[in-house]
Amino acid sequence: MIDFRFRRLRLNENLRRMTRRTQLSVDHFIYPLFVVPGEKVRTPIVSMPGVFQVSIDQVVREVQEVCELKIPAVLLFGQPTQKDVFGSQAYDDHGIVQRAIREIKSHLLPVVVISDVCLCAYTTHGHCGLVDKNQILNDETCEVLAKVALSHAKGGVDMVAPSDMMDGRVGFIRHVLDQQGFSNLPILSYAAKFASSFYGPFREAQHSTPQFGDRKSYQLDPANASEALREIEADIQEGADMVMVKPALPYLDILSRVRDITDIPLVAYQVSGEYVMIEAAAAKGYLDRERAILESLYAIRRAGADMIITYFAKEVAKILPRRG
Repeated sequence: MIDFRFRRLRLNENLRRMTRRTQLSVDHFIYPLFVVPGEKVRTPIVSMPGVFQVSIDQVVREVQEVCELKIPAVLLFGQPTQKDVFGSQAYDDHGIVQRAIREIKSHLLPVVVISDVCLCAYTTHGHCGLVDKNQILNDETCEVLAKVALSHAKGGVDMVAPSDMMDGRVGFIRHVLDQQGFSNLPILSYAAKFASSFYGPFREAQHSTPQFGDRKSYQLDPANASEALREIEADIQEGADMVMVKPALPYLDILSRVRDITDIPLVAYQVSGEYVMIEAAAAKGYLDRERAILESLYAIRRAGADMIITYFAKEVAKILPRRG
């Protein structure tokens, strides 16, 4: 005799909706945007079907669509007109991201503008920090990152997101922002960013592949869970208002463990490699694309993420009302 009938609450869609513990809505999404120099530029990223590099005039159109879909936030990545060993265009007040921020804000669009704070796309060597004799300089890089964050703050950004993984950079940035009158500007820290193979398409889009070595000396070892938790705790102590785990799906255990130790808002980045795996498999007919997208996002939310940075955000914003 069967003692339990779990299927009773699965028998129709309304019952399934009523008993669904993990919710997914547009409120949980942050949409990434790649901003490049020029005008009327909307260039497809070959390795990321459906994702584009856009010029500043086009980024406003993208943000307008994001607002129409009720997605609350965008994350800006910039491509400079010229690179150097110092990444100096990253903190230029007339840099690509700074100009994009001002343009978006001039249209009074109801969106949270988050800016990525890093040097990799701005340096000739492609590393996230300053380099001396093929060594990544930590504290010197933190000082530059604080200058980048300050330049974004002056442009009117709503939140800065340091993604470099230098030790202590959240504290450096918080100190400079507070000192310069931006004590209300929140910091979203890429607190647990792993040295992952899933970043390949993004690096193609940003032309940010390291020109020597790799990023394993500053990004997390994929085998180390406890170290990721220590990184997150340190960033919170330094003043991070939100923390991120990146990538998302290969690190659901990290998301879950972070959720267990803190109530701070937790963000997961469903990175380019995760995106293209679904796209490639669906293109081959190996899986149901829409169901796979939703299942992956539910998994990230179920693991504990409050928000998800995802290239699927606009599409899912259109899918969710249809699916009820």
